[in-house]
Amino acid sequence: MIRIDLIVMPLMILTFFTLQLNRGNIGSALTNNFFQDVGITQNQFNIGQQMLSVGIVLFEIPSNMMLYKLGPVVWLGPQIIAWGFVGTFQIFQKGLGAFIATRLLLGICESGFIPGGLFTMTRYYTRAEIGKRFSIYFLGSMVSGACSGLMAYGILKQLDKKSGLAGWQWIFLASLSLIEGVMAIGGGAIFVFLFPRDNANPVNLFGYQYFNERERYILLQRLILDDPSKARRSGQHVPREDLRRVFTNWRLIPHVIATIGCLAPAQSLGSYLPLVVVSMGYSNLNANAMISIGAWLLVVSTLVTGYLSDKFKIPGRLVFFSLLAYWAFNLANRLLIYSPDRTTRFAVLTVGMMFSGNSHAVHGSWLALNCVTEGERSITMAVHIIGANVAGIIGAQLFRQEDRPYYPKGWLAILILITFSMVAAGLANIQYIILNRLGKHPKEHKYRY
Repeated sequence: MIRIDLIVMPLMILTFFTLQLNRGNIGSALTNNFFQDVGITQNQFNIGQQMLSVGIVLFEIPSNMMLYKLGPVVWLGPQIIAWGFVGTFQIFQKGLGAFIATRLLLGICESGFIPGGLFTMTRYYTRAEIGKRFSIYFLGSMVSGACSGLMAYGILKQLDKKSGLAGWQWIFLASLSLIEGVMAIGGGAIFVFLFPRDNANPVNLFGYQYFNERERYILLQRLILDDPSKARRSGQHVPREDLRRVFTNWRLIPHVIATIGCLAPAQSLGSYLPLVVVSMGYSNLNANAMISIGAWLLVVSTLVTGYLSDKFKIPGRLVFFSLLAYWAFNLANRLLIYSPDRTTRFAVLTVGMMFSGNSHAVHGSWLALNCVTEGERSITMAVHIIGANVAGIIGAQLFRQEDRPYYPKGWLAILILITFSMVAAGLANIQYIILNRLGKHPKEHKYRY
């Protein structure tokens, strides 16, 4: 098991880290005259953020079908390199057209990577191991979010206005060109060269076998004994029956609603959290460093949630109670927006960040556990991440220019969305309880909740 972790997980985490740098650093750039220098308004910025999510949504399922056909080495590796190049050249954007085109292209390049990574991990781990690994996978994204604020603080403090470049340009140049660009392009190349071709043939591009014949047999048999569907892969194409099963699966509806309602606020705060902290009375510079506190708390809570999911086999209940906690903290955020006590406001906002996405990985493992075939699992993961990116389309418009600086309407919308998410997660749990009691579950296993 340790060898599988050492072969699979570091590359997945590294590449997810580079993806999130593309998205997270733009929030820090907003505190340094990004709107004025690029020549766009806040509401136009929101449209650009929507286009990022639109690009992902449009190509999510086709991307996962290509992954199923070609494998992670051939498909995911070039994707990583592509978004590395696009992210690097964001420094040159000027005007609304260039900004929107860049965000759309970035979304297209990133489409399919997250669900593709989730599906790839199900090819190496049993159902009892998936929740923790999914959480570790998302660790790459969350550590990136935690680091981006600290990086922006250092860059803005030391480099703003140096060599004729604005601070936000240095954020993109230093973070993206030197770090994200090198890590994404280099990481993509490393992924292509070193990631195993397939669980049945775990050999890298150089022909090095990670396991001997006996170990390969054990690797496959432990997966098949846990989930017999992993022995029934139908060639290189997702079977039509699996597509039909996913698109007629009414049980996915509450999952999608829960995902959208939870992540729309998180997506919005991902862009505007530094400005929200600035509105409390903190400086632009300090706000970028301060937001990293909540991001590090989110890293810890995500790992704990993944561990509890695998240990007690209660993914659905963990999703619900995480959302309940998130709802409570955002109710407090809404009630405190006009409070003069900025310390309390920041503390509530920061602790609430622990629950802003800690259940997302476990939610993905919950869906994967209830799939019957590999093809269904691949497309279901894509649907799950499509929900997350539809959340991005909605979340991009929660904090609008006319609602500044305290965003009362935005916080009310966040509270309403999380309420819908919490109710939907509760209904998802209830439907599986009822179906199990009625015996209307797959013959292979009962539904997990």
